[in-house]
Amino acid sequence: HSFNIMGINEEEEMTDEQTGTAETGEKTQLKTYLPKDIEAGEELTPDMSAYEMLHTFRARASCLSFDVLKDRLGPREGYPVTAYTVAGTQADKGKKNSVIIMKMSNLNREQKEEEEDKEEEEKSDDEDVEKDEEDEKSKEVLETAEIYHQGTVNRIRICPHSTDAKTYVSTWSEKGKVHIWDIGPQLSSLETASTNKEVQKVKPVFTFGGHVEEGFGMDWSPTRQGYLLTGDCTRHIHLWTPREADWLVSQQTFSSHHESVEDIQWSPNEEHVFASCSVDKTIRIWDDRAPHHKACMITVPEAHSSDVNVINWNRTEPFIVSGGDDGVLKIWDLRKLDSHAALFKHHSGPITSVEWHPTDSSVFGASGEDNQVSLWDLGVESAEPLLINDTEVPPQLLFIHQGQEEIKELHWHPFISGLLLTTSLNDFNVFKTISV
Repeated sequence: HSFNIMGINEEEEMTDEQTGTAETGEKTQLKTYLPKDIEAGEELTPDMSAYEMLHTFRARASCLSFDVLKDRLGPREGYPVTAYTVAGTQADKGKKNSVIIMKMSNLNREQKEEEEDKEEEEKSDDEDVEKDEEDEKSKEVLETAEIYHQGTVNRIRICPHSTDAKTYVSTWSEKGKVHIWDIGPQLSSLETASTNKEVQKVKPVFTFGGHVEEGFGMDWSPTRQGYLLTGDCTRHIHLWTPREADWLVSQQTFSSHHESVEDIQWSPNEEHVFASCSVDKTIRIWDDRAPHHKACMITVPEAHSSDVNVINWNRTEPFIVSGGDDGVLKIWDLRKLDSHAALFKHHSGPITSVEWHPTDSSVFGASGEDNQVSLWDLGVESAEPLLINDTEVPPQLLFIHQGQEEIKELHWHPFISGLLLTTSLNDFNVFKTISV
């Protein structure tokens, strides 16, 4: 049961005693570090013994949202790792926004301290030169292709039913429009040496301008090819039905929410059922076969004490995880929605993203405005909190990742077990911990 992992770059560089990484002898006794306000002159440095892999990438501009491609490489293990993502920018005023298609490659495992010490003892001067060359070869590589996008990208999602011919991506623009793009040509260009560094002007495959205002809620159906839901800040949710060459977007909307729709999630197995959450503090479960004014089947009132920002539907268990402006994470059992099944109060700021692990149904990740990513395991059944540095910590809390500012979104890689990607104000982190 390993725990967090960012230390303070002073005399008290800290790590986790639970992971067995604390050392005695000549080195300072290390102890668990729990997040706190960083004082002037202090700097967070990661304890690399807690990571199997940790890489940082910077895009041209900060990205509020991204998604991970289910690539053709399929499920895989071993190193180096390659991952494909698509992100949308929030550029500074006067700068152009874009959809960025990214290939992150040559992602290698962290070399442990004892391995480095052994290498240091064995190498000669000639080997120093070879080592430098090897280090250069082992550096991570980021290749990108960009498409011009009008306005900030509030949210971006990849259609899970992509084919060899087409890879559809939807974007929610701050201008109030939803666009669908085919990024197939850009993905192909990343596999050739002649990647075009210029931002390309490409026409969207389809644009819908019928939302009254901008929004954030958006999800492609995992069970019905090409079906999409989009929700806006005026509480309206539209259903998109694919046709041969475009989409039919419902004129009637699902509008039982009283305020902005913040997130939408299709059920992973019931093809007509979806969930939504809102600034009105509710989580709602819908059936799209019912008339629009009767489609809201279940309402969870006061699901959080303020805005419900994000939800995610477990792929194999009847659970939804939610995160709110109150900094609380809640687990909801769909068989018994009159009360939450579990509640975790760890984050000290609003929750910005939640997602279940793609294959381990008891594990999920969350990010918050407190600059933390937390990993949780519901398989730990103990109700007794752990006492660490005189602070009570939920025993289900596996790991805390820090080092980024204003973390906006996190996603697990669908094919590489335990690999997590996060986007923030300044950069992307791609990491795998020893805990998951």
